[in-house]
Amino acid sequence: MKSRTLRRHIRESFKSLSRNGWMTFASVSAVTVTLLLIGVFIVIMMNLNQLADNIENDVEIKVVAEQNATTSQVEELMKKVKETPGVAEVKYSSREQELNQMIQSFGEEFALYKQDNPLGDALYVKADDPKNTASVAQEIGTYDYTFDVEYGEGKVEKLFNVLKVGRNVGLGLILALLFTAMFLISNTIRLTIVARRTEIDIMKLVGATDSFVRIPFMLEGVWLGIFGAIIPMVLMTTFYSQLYSFWEGRLQNELFHLLDPSPFLLQLNFLLLFVAVFIGVWGSFMSVRKFLRV
Repeated sequence: MKSRTLRRHIRESFKSLSRNGWMTFASVSAVTVTLLLIGVFIVIMMNLNQLADNIENDVEIKVVAEQNATTSQVEELMKKVKETPGVAEVKYSSREQELNQMIQSFGEEFALYKQDNPLGDALYVKADDPKNTASVAQEIGTYDYTFDVEYGEGKVEKLFNVLKVGRNVGLGLILALLFTAMFLISNTIRLTIVARRTEIDIMKLVGATDSFVRIPFMLEGVWLGIFGAIIPMVLMTTFYSQLYSFWEGRLQNELFHLLDPSPFLLQLNFLLLFVAVFIGVWGSFMSVRKFLRV
């Protein structure tokens, strides 16, 4: 395509947007509302996904050594645990440390056991993949000098299933919202093209090619997408930045941190802009196709 022809198409697309002011406003509004919903939902789902990852990564196995195990036997057990397939990290806690932790958690009445500590040394183990926690725990439970293996049996499997279902439902809702947005915006753009059917018929009758007719409409779809994405991008950037400052300043905790605005907001805005332009072009292409047969 010659540059002069492209400039003409760009110029005509802007003139068309101006001439069809109300239709342009309706299309941009549809893009804005749907992208805003998509943006809010993505923010919620991405942060919930990070929370799920944090919960999964926080799951660990507690291996309690036999009370009468010697230091060398505990070291042997620890070495074997480290060599177990699927183990990513092992931390040692002496029986004295375990008792002190119990006193801090449940009260000074347990200090009576300092003279005759009934606890054994402990190892805190994390699997390289949280989903392997149960299999790793079962393997460690067969080792010599192991008294008990705790990892929340039953509860951990249910937790992982709930998180998996939550992720799948969230992904499904986002995809459904995207298809809904494409449908709504495509229909809105189709209305603008139906209103200009006579213009398309005249262009075809005087010999205009399909691409010559289609390109200005597709460019209009690009502009509609870009204009419709501006407000959601600005609102999401402003809202999320303020929410992040408030959350990290007042509600911060070890389990849940909001995604850092950089680069999350840049990625989110790029995604919204891409979706807006794609929907605009796709809606224009599909809507004008049926009117090209004269």
